[in-house]
Amino acid sequence: MHTVFSIAIVAAYVVVLTFVAVRARAAREFAEFSLARRALPLALVFGSLAATYVGPGFSIGFVGRGFNSGLLFLGIGLAYAVQNILVGLLAAPRLRALKNCHTLGDAIGQKYNRDCQVLAGLISVGVCAGLAAVMAKAGGGVLRDIFGLPHWSSVVIVVGVTALYTTFGGLRASVITDAFQFSAFAILLPLTLLFVLLFHLDGGAATFAKEASAATSNGFGTTSYIEIVGLVMAFLLGETLIPPYANRALASRTTRISRDGFILAGIFSLAWFMVMIALGISARSIIPQGTIEDDVLLKLVKSIMPAEGYALLLVVLVSIVMSSLDSLLNAGAVAFTQDIVKPFAKVPDNTALVIGRSATIIIAAIAAVGAVAVPSIISGLLICYSIWAPAILPALIIGLWIKRPHPLAGILSMGIGTLVAVCFQFIFPSLTKVPAIITKVPAIIPALGAALLAYVVGHWIAKVREERK
Repeated sequence: MHTVFSIAIVAAYVVVLTFVAVRARAAREFAEFSLARRALPLALVFGSLAATYVGPGFSIGFVGRGFNSGLLFLGIGLAYAVQNILVGLLAAPRLRALKNCHTLGDAIGQKYNRDCQVLAGLISVGVCAGLAAVMAKAGGGVLRDIFGLPHWSSVVIVVGVTALYTTFGGLRASVITDAFQFSAFAILLPLTLLFVLLFHLDGGAATFAKEASAATSNGFGTTSYIEIVGLVMAFLLGETLIPPYANRALASRTTRISRDGFILAGIFSLAWFMVMIALGISARSIIPQGTIEDDVLLKLVKSIMPAEGYALLLVVLVSIVMSSLDSLLNAGAVAFTQDIVKPFAKVPDNTALVIGRSATIIIAAIAAVGAVAVPSIISGLLICYSIWAPAILPALIIGLWIKRPHPLAGILSMGIGTLVAVCFQFIFPSLTKVPAIITKVPAIIPALGAALLAYVVGHWIAKVREERK
């Protein structure tokens, strides 16, 4: 009965979501597929931003980290909230003010040159595919718990359904379904916390304070200071203007809406992290210690909720996964079309639309295959953060703020930042002769330093060349 009811609830939700996506109307032009004709109001920009970043990492992952590390990750989450607010104040309006700009690659191409745009497009597509693989892993875990299917088939289902409406509806369908999903999980998960605190936490506030202290001590005891610095930097910079967020900034109706949408999303993220960390801490007195991090939320709700409540949570988790996944698929497809194909070939609008839709399907397939290699939700996110921040941010942020950025500086910064991040993330840890002190350094720290140094060197070389001419 429990399983039948859960399946019925989730199936009904998918039907309603598909209806909402169909009502959003299929995109007829590439401008509609990529940026929804730059007509998004504040409510949709804010709701879609929040629905995109509140993926499995910021829900399932943060509950698990709250369970193991207590308030440590609340402090780290604060860095993410600050990042959103700073982007709203300093970067999003400048990005929106650029003319005929569909992607971050477009912005970098306008500020530097075509080569920089293509490299930025390759990085954007790669990071979108990597993040989509993290979402696919999480979604597969949820559906496996519902249907009892093998993990691979659960991944295929969640990726397939999401790709279906994203392929035809583009950004407009993604944003409207995100707003629909946001309204579901922004209400139901806080209600879950309230239910836990009122009815299932023996000892009330005293027990919560005791578990919070124990978990936080454990977090600081098992995490070195250099790792904490790396985590703060990752959450401060790692998701800054990743392609789905940049698309929301570019698709907003005005620069003011772009600014306000990010500021509101930053404020909401802090409240959200408080709820997720509190759920994780509360779970310590309800479920066994040693529970796998990514299973804490599911096991908590399964142990305290009746079948109806558990089914509703599964609906929330499915919506959380799909709201992040659809945004990543769309952003990756738009970046592929605009930054990798268009710089080399003048394609008519209908051809660009076909390319964008085809790219959506291909990135979805890559994400489904790559889900197998994702170690855990938070770990997968941190890997992508460690590559994105050094690869793109120095060139992008400096390019938006100075009048004449040099292409050599941009290409060197992006290339070296990516190379150093990959080396520290994947290559050095596998080499036995590399000292442990190097392998324990979070990749984002040396990679960002190298990217900034490369930018300065490239800028200096370009200026010397100009003076000689």
